[in-house]
Amino acid sequence: MRKYVVLLFLVLSLLALAVKITVFHVNDTHGRAWSFTDSAGNVIGGFATVASIIDAERKVNPNVLFLHAGDINTGVPESDLLNALPDIFVLNRMKLDAVAVGNHEFDKPRDVLLKQISWAKFPFLSANIYKGGEPLFTQYIIKNVGGVRIAIIGFTTEHTKILEGPNSEDLEFKNVVEVAKKLIPEIRKQADVVIALTHLGVGQGYSDIYTTADQLAQNVEGIDLIIDGHSHTNMTTPMVVNGVPIVQAFEWAKILGKVDMEIENGKVVKIEWSAIPVIQSKVVGKDEAGKNIYQVVTPEAPYVKTALDYFKKLGGAKLDTVIGRTEILLNGERADVRSKTTNLANLIADSMKWKTGADVALTNGGGIRASIKPGEIKIRDVLTVLPFGNTLYVLEMKGSDLVKVFEYAASVPNGQGAFLQVAGATWKAEGGKLTELLIGGKPVDPEKIYKVVTNDYMAAGGDGYATLKGQKGYNTFYVMADVVVEYIQNVLGGKITTYDDKPRVERK
Repeated sequence: MRKYVVLLFLVLSLLALAVKITVFHVNDTHGRAWSFTDSAGNVIGGFATVASIIDAERKVNPNVLFLHAGDINTGVPESDLLNALPDIFVLNRMKLDAVAVGNHEFDKPRDVLLKQISWAKFPFLSANIYKGGEPLFTQYIIKNVGGVRIAIIGFTTEHTKILEGPNSEDLEFKNVVEVAKKLIPEIRKQADVVIALTHLGVGQGYSDIYTTADQLAQNVEGIDLIIDGHSHTNMTTPMVVNGVPIVQAFEWAKILGKVDMEIENGKVVKIEWSAIPVIQSKVVGKDEAGKNIYQVVTPEAPYVKTALDYFKKLGGAKLDTVIGRTEILLNGERADVRSKTTNLANLIADSMKWKTGADVALTNGGGIRASIKPGEIKIRDVLTVLPFGNTLYVLEMKGSDLVKVFEYAASVPNGQGAFLQVAGATWKAEGGKLTELLIGGKPVDPEKIYKVVTNDYMAAGGDGYATLKGQKGYNTFYVMADVVVEYIQNVLGGKITTYDDKPRVERK
């Protein structure tokens, strides 16, 4: 009898032991499947390096998940030209479990997104995007990991309707909190753990209009963990709201997020999170010629690197064509082009005005995706700055309508992609209200017809510029990136020693 009691005690003890599960995550990788160098010369990022880190954990821990919180698309020419096939191909090899649908998944026509979904061996998740009254994507999945039922539910920012208007007009982006309040209780009946895989962002300036990850945590019960993206937040510790940890892994696979969870008797008892810097090689010195000496930190996984090397060769020769040289940094940093004038933003807007002979050029800061470092300027660099393939769109607008465009721009909070960069104009705003607008140095004549050039995305009402939609005009089909290349070569003579960075917008 004593033997059976001891055996029963051992069985119950084993059942009570916590199951340890590790969840790796990335977000906002934007075509950066390949490693790249940082300002110090270190080789960072890259899915081949990420794969090595995850594989090391899988060798000692069978209970591993790998998630992506959205925005696989748009940012690097080798990826963009192939509709993110390189990214999806290697994420399949890396056994990605799921991706949240990000707003940039709508950068290209719907057939491209559907093709990407067909390529993927992992689901694209979004519970709040509907078409014709039905969910367009898989809303959630439930995976059994080490005997623990883990639900992963996706959410996409409602702001996508504005950000990606031309390619999402036929879709309904339902309120995230309302959808979550309906679905989470149903999911809790089926799962031990609920992870919200979200592309919502935290600390956004529009939190009174669109749902943020912290608002989701504050208003919806039953979520154990939120793995987020969209705001490119560089976290060192989780944001905890209403007892729910919210984590992000910065951007571009510079960081690999790692969540260690312990589950006892079907309940989460412990969550720890760390941000792992993804470093392939670091600079340890200089040789006699002054070139960097590198030390490998994390070897790249060959099964990922080999595939990426192949994709990079496709079209590589053309992308490496040198079109000029700059002695200065052309500033396209995300935080800057979405909040103030920069030399690169001015250069891009100037090139648009030059090419079309317009009175004023308008372009959204969110369309400028990178800086150009001092040194040779290659076609690759320009396409990295302007990866969307946008074309120049010329409009004929009354001054009164043009004022409405700038009134909307004045209402856009700093940090948003709709921040307006211009040429041929200067404008001032205070408290979200337009206080001054000059075209060609003169006040706007409300009855005058102005020739305006913008990009085709904004002309279709993208980023909330509804006043531009429906105006008399035409698509020139001049690709913005090609126009910038032409401007650098023909107007600037292929050499940039300085460029105008005087403020064209002043906000208080």
